[in-house]
Amino acid sequence: MASSNTRQRKLARAKVDRQLARRAESTRRSRQLKAVFGGLLAIVVIAVLGMWGYGVFDPKPVETPVADTCSWNKLDTAANTQLNDVGLPAANGMATSGTSAMTIAFGTGNVVAKLDRTAAPCAAASLKYLADSGYFNATKCHEITRGAEQYALRCGDKSQSGNGGAAYGWYPENQPEAAPAATPSATPAATPSAAPSASASASASPAAGTVRYKAGTIAMQPTLTGSQFLIFYQDSVTTENYSIVGEVIDGLDVVKNIAEQGAIDNGNGSKTKPKKDVAITTLTVVDSTAPSDAPSPLPSASAAGSPKPTTSASAAS
Repeated sequence: MASSNTRQRKLARAKVDRQLARRAESTRRSRQLKAVFGGLLAIVVIAVLGMWGYGVFDPKPVETPVADTCSWNKLDTAANTQLNDVGLPAANGMATSGTSAMTIAFGTGNVVAKLDRTAAPCAAASLKYLADSGYFNATKCHEITRGAEQYALRCGDKSQSGNGGAAYGWYPENQPEAAPAATPSATPAATPSAAPSASASASASPAAGTVRYKAGTIAMQPTLTGSQFLIFYQDSVTTENYSIVGEVIDGLDVVKNIAEQGAIDNGNGSKTKPKKDVAITTLTVVDSTAPSDAPSPLPSASAAGSPKPTTSASAAS
């Protein structure tokens, strides 16, 4: 019996030893797994913190499309062979405040003007785009008007036809208001014996639908071409509603002298071609460094189109 009991005790002890060994192995493996997981967790935490520091988890800004400041309209050069395909200016990014200085060098002198980038940013941008490419250099001004209350020099058409220029346009801007239709006066009518005074005739309002442009105004027709421009060398009245881009600040007498040379038939029965060639040697446009560089504020389009007295003496000139 003793031997049987001893054997059972040995077996029981061996069983306990196996159980203890298994528990020790399990504990060892658990510690190893915890160590591995702990290391991995530390690596993940460090990586997340690093990504956070670099702004990976920052909300991404919503990209808003930049609206075009100028929507250029490409003109058909096949339909009008007088147009010049010179590409298109940038649709945005141009200055929309302050002024630019435009200098036109004629053979007889220089004309200096300031372009209004606030009121006419697209017209100013178009002139600078073309000037920077040398488009106007060695070109001739094709039209001079010298009567019927219209006094302007027109340039920017290489074809000399009046229908040419840069093959793009844009939406009109800074247009003056046309004179409104006259309203009945509440003042009693003058008696038949009362003759109209000289002051009354001198202050007569312009006809309805006409527009006034003061001397020195620089204007464009953006729906016609991107390069043609007019310089009004004397106060004028016309039915055309041009976009005002700037005004002459020096050298207006150069244009007046050109007008005094006279005009001849342009080939279409209109006496508007300058009698002597009016060539632009160079035309440059330089942006001001700041809006305050402008010598004086430009008149608004509404001011340019407001009625002004017209004397018989000025009309005759």
